[in-house]
Amino acid sequence: MVKWSFLTNHARALVCIARDPGVRLRDIAAALDITERSAYAIVSELADAGYVVKEKEGRRNRYQIQGHLPLHGAVGRERSIGEILDVLVEASAADADPPAKQSDTASRAPPAPRWWDWSAQAQPHED
Repeated sequence: MVKWSFLTNHARALVCIARDPGVRLRDIAAALDITERSAYAIVSELADAGYVVKEKEGRRNRYQIQGHLPLHGAVGRERSIGEILDVLVEASAADADPPAKQSDTASRAPPAPRWWDWSAQAQPHED
């Protein structure tokens, strides 16, 4: 049986980074069922294209998604990476959380803020 997905590994890697900006390449590789070398290549390509900024934090990398950038190859109205990731991260979180009972709904906390702050991301990163 052929294993495929509607999302490319690049998009899936961005979702991993959006969930956890300190994610390790090993964890991205495991989530995508690819090698660490392939995960490194994908993250490097995203960084080279400007969608992800790598920042060294001790011995580990921390990633910052440049969500204000337009989606590469968009069809129709131009969408930003941030808009698409908002949908994907919310959908993946909903899949991970069991549905709430009606009696639990009233006592739930307000929804969590988006995975990023639009105002902080408004300016492109400069080296």
